[in-house]
Order: sequence, then C-alpha cells, then structure tokens
Amino acid sequence: MGGHELSPRRLADLIITLHLSVRRSEDGAFRGRLRFQHPGGRETETAEIFCGITEEELWQSVRGLREHHVRALYLSLV
Repeated sequence: MGGHELSPRRLADLIITLHLSVRRSEDGAFRGRLRFQHPGGRETETAEIFCGITEEELWQSVRGLREHHVRALYLSLV
C-alpha cells in the first residue's frame, strides 16, 4: 500500500525521520511497520507491530503511540 512519512522525532539527541510502511495482508487486515531513518542514511525497522481491520484502525494505533513508546522502540533497535 505504501509508505507514509511521520513527524520527525528528537531521540537520543538526534533528529530521526519516521516512516510507516503499510500493506494489506492475505487475510484482509492492514499491517504496518515503523522505520527509523538515522542521520547519515542508516535505517532500522520494526516488525509489523501495527494491525487493524481497517486502515483507519491501524492509524489509530499509530497515533496512540506516546513519545516514550517511540523512544523505547527506537532504543530496542539500535
């Protein structure tokens, strides 16, 4: 389905660009993973941790992430 750029975040004294990759799985659910783009071009990505029956439901879970959740995800990947 594509990727969506999210608002950049300041994490660990760096500005990190966030992207959400969304796809529709064989069972019809919308699934997404969060990609962190580090300064210098390096990227890390979560597993498909977002899921929704509708794309709007998936986005609700993404919007529900608080700053400390994003920070914890980032730190778990670096």
